[in-house]
Amino acid sequence: MPPNLAQSSLNSLTVGVLVLDGDDHPVLANPAAREMGLIRSASDAHAIVRTLAGQTRRSGVTRVVELDIPRANSDAEPLGVHVRAVDIGGGYVAVEAADVTEAHRVARVRRDFVANVSHELKTPVGALQLLSEALQDALNGGDPDAEAVTRFADRIRHESARLSRLVTELLELSKVQGADPLPDPEPCSVDRIVAEVIDRSRTASAAKDIEIKVLGDRGLVVYGNEGQLVTAVANLVENAVAYSPEGTRVEVEVGSGDEAVSLVVRDEGIGIEARDLDRIFERFYRADRARSRQTGGTGLGLAIVKHIATNHGGRVDVTSTVGKGSTFTLRLPSRSSEQG
Repeated sequence: MPPNLAQSSLNSLTVGVLVLDGDDHPVLANPAAREMGLIRSASDAHAIVRTLAGQTRRSGVTRVVELDIPRANSDAEPLGVHVRAVDIGGGYVAVEAADVTEAHRVARVRRDFVANVSHELKTPVGALQLLSEALQDALNGGDPDAEAVTRFADRIRHESARLSRLVTELLELSKVQGADPLPDPEPCSVDRIVAEVIDRSRTASAAKDIEIKVLGDRGLVVYGNEGQLVTAVANLVENAVAYSPEGTRVEVEVGSGDEAVSLVVRDEGIGIEARDLDRIFERFYRADRARSRQTGGTGLGLAIVKHIATNHGGRVDVTSTVGKGSTFTLRLPSRSSEQG
């Protein structure tokens, strides 16, 4: 066997491999182990690795664990590693480490998602239970208080609508962020998309005396799934209406350029704090939770918009000034990917 073959093979591995002596000093390490931060210097292994090696050496039992190791940059995501430590005799311990950071991240996202969904469902379900009991008490009182009955019934209707919207948006989010690819993109009329959105938003805008004005180019075409694109634009317009004061104006402006079509939704609403701008497209993130409860917001609408934009090869951006309003820009390709 060529003398360097074993070392070359070790160096080519994507898993980290290192051997510690009886004093927990590294005597062998491949580049992957160094990149993972399992080796802090030529003579110093990471404290977590030293602890694991010591336990293995004392017990003689192979240890297999999964760890989150803090990185040198404290702001960075911890390194997730699947570690196997084996006592190979003579006080030496061999450590094998595989990077499972992405798997840990996905697991955290799933846990957070389940926790958020449970919390969001618990609120309207609990409210419905209490309201139904209060309504029943009012009706069983012999001489029902018509005003109280009406008030409880209105609240039940409101919470039922909120629950229905949450379930609908959960299903929509599951669909747009699923592993299944989009169907073949089809040419979609932007005029038709905007007309459908305006029709959907008419009741909510009329209730607040908000004018929705359509500006810009006509006759443009984008490529994708029309139903999803309507959902994305509708979510932006409905948000604009929900977070705007009565008697204001929401603009939907359509433009084109650089093989892309832009749909700009501009409002005169409450605006978004600068610290929240980078997070508003996260699932369940709401800059103003109290206001979201009043408007029936679920915290999923903008996440759905982002996924739809990404799935269509586009993007969504936002600019905002507190107290003056927000502008969301959805950019979509005006050519099919098959056209090059």
